[in-house]
Amino acid sequence: MSGLARLLSLLDLFTPDMPVWPSDALIEHMACPASTGYRYIKALHEAGFLTRVANGSYALGPRILDLDRTHRVSDPIYVAGTPVIRRLAQKTGFSTLLCELFGDSVVCVQRQLNSENLENLFDRGQSRPLFTGAAAKAILAWLPTHQLKSLFAKHREVIQRAALGDDWESFRNTLRDIRAMGYVRTVSEFHTGIAAIGAPLFNRQRDVVGSLVLAVSTLDLDEPAFAALAPEVVAASQTVTQALAEPHISDVLAARAL
Repeated sequence: MSGLARLLSLLDLFTPDMPVWPSDALIEHMACPASTGYRYIKALHEAGFLTRVANGSYALGPRILDLDRTHRVSDPIYVAGTPVIRRLAQKTGFSTLLCELFGDSVVCVQRQLNSENLENLFDRGQSRPLFTGAAAKAILAWLPTHQLKSLFAKHREVIQRAALGDDWESFRNTLRDIRAMGYVRTVSEFHTGIAAIGAPLFNRQRDVVGSLVLAVSTLDLDEPAFAALAPEVVAASQTVTQALAEPHISDVLAARAL
């Protein structure tokens, strides 16, 4: 692992369950000499990514908030998708999500909640695996074949547990069926008690980059009526995709940077 990779890996340690880390634990994680570890921690602290707390421990610093604000005004999916999911939530009465592909996971970038039952649905910045739930499968099914083969080789047992296929052929066929529908619908899959419909988002090059999701608590679920909203979800995702393909999105973002 390179020095830069070691330094950046420290940020992945901070989670809601473990928000504070002592410096010696951070250095142990990096598996480097103590002097090097303290230098990395100092660099992150001076850049605002870490802040000191009691007893020589560290938490995430205020620079994270600054970057979050920058992301909200510059991320194409957030910019193009936010008004779309708000309109969809208002029209249907259900909650909506915008999600983005990140490595082997999917991250929520925006949400519009219409139910207290979904408060813990998917917070902005929260990630989840790429193999369960409508938000993930609506991305997974449209990934290129070479990437899917790599994912299957790397996560075969997880894919089998998610009932996506016991071998490469069945995995590929499951995803082919999702693509044929144009969307995916799940019930109590990633979160017990939540039904969702997800559709993919594409960039100008037609690479899948995220998903748009409509979600409802199963306590409020009229399944036939909810399933009938799939065309609305697909239409909304296509609206966002069209916006992502427009040159003016890039122009707007560039203008904001001036």
